[in-house]
Amino acid sequence: MDYPEKEIVIIGGGASGLMAAAAAASENASVTVLEYNEKPGKKLLASGNGRCNLTNLKLDTSAYHSDHPERAERVLNRFSVQNTLRFFKTLGLRTFDRGGWVYPSTEQASQVRDLLLWECERLGVRFKTHEEVISLRQDPSGSGYLIHTKGWKYRTGSVIIACGSMASSVRGSSDTAVRLADTMGIPRHPFLPILVPLRIKEKVYTSMNGTRVHAALKLLVDRRQEAEEEGELQMTSYGVSGIPVFQLSRIAVPALNQDSEVILLIDFLPDISGSELKEEWNMREANAPEKTNFQLLTGIIPEKVIPVVLHAAGLRPHEVPHLTDHAVGGPTDRLLALLKQFPVTITGTAPFEQAQVCTGGIALSSLTDSLMVRKYPGLYAAGEAVHVDGPCGGYNLQWAWSSGYVAGCAAALGETE
Repeated sequence: MDYPEKEIVIIGGGASGLMAAAAAASENASVTVLEYNEKPGKKLLASGNGRCNLTNLKLDTSAYHSDHPERAERVLNRFSVQNTLRFFKTLGLRTFDRGGWVYPSTEQASQVRDLLLWECERLGVRFKTHEEVISLRQDPSGSGYLIHTKGWKYRTGSVIIACGSMASSVRGSSDTAVRLADTMGIPRHPFLPILVPLRIKEKVYTSMNGTRVHAALKLLVDRRQEAEEEGELQMTSYGVSGIPVFQLSRIAVPALNQDSEVILLIDFLPDISGSELKEEWNMREANAPEKTNFQLLTGIIPEKVIPVVLHAAGLRPHEVPHLTDHAVGGPTDRLLALLKQFPVTITGTAPFEQAQVCTGGIALSSLTDSLMVRKYPGLYAAGEAVHVDGPCGGYNLQWAWSSGYVAGCAAALGETE
């Protein structure tokens, strides 16, 4: 059966799917978007805590993880940060820059979603909602594709897989992309949650639940430092969270998946050196020799952290320091060392529902620069469905815009390479 060359079905109406739809329709393609939810763009509403971090003016393409980083860079350069800003400006969106992180001036993700939907509707894109894709296969004739949903069967000339990943608690987040890849024999990587809180082994540290502290973090994989971050650390009932933890999770999670030992070293006082801390501690003791260990630490670190650090150093909170505590390598030295390097053992992650994105998906190496699956002419992939992920700060939405645009144009114009 022959299909119209410019008839395209897009599986998924998230950020990449909507961009792909707009790009393909602007090239006069006939576009249908299949969306699981009652309205497209639902996950986009939750991005940036509802404020939608559109992109990053300081975006570094080398910061992305992928099985084919060079191809990812070429896709990102084809529809760049500046292209993204111009595109949204033409839709009527005003933006502002916060340290390179770009947000809508209204800080409302809903307006980004609405402007995208209106542009798609203006271009004649059709939306089929409440559609859960069950299967995808090539037409037996070898031309075009058959898509089965729970309620219908679609025949089309081209398909763009843009159904995201398992990350987020938004209804419809699923492993559909890798499931479809498996049925089509397309190489893929398993979805793993990243930009996600991390679980720790040490149960005693749950007493620090709710604590927020500015800290510097070092990530050790099999006792070798692999990365470091600084920012607001949040202690939870099960582990650690916050933007610096999310950034490190991109390295920690794949390492855990390889059964590596993963340790996080917390510096509770990144603004002071070890020698300066020792000098300050000696001064505190000299100025108030009657104060207990707990009292001496009050004003240095958050209250909930104090008993945990003291316990790890072998000191009692309500005792006044003894002379023997100051022996070389003794409790005082251990305490000061722990304030600068407090170790926690990473054992896992919070659920997929708490992850901002996933690593994994359809192997980018199995696609062309136009994001077409090499073995299937007319079949493309974009967004989180593809094995490309970036750090916090608009990186992952920029990949959605870039890959969606490239796949949409390629599908409409019949690009294969």
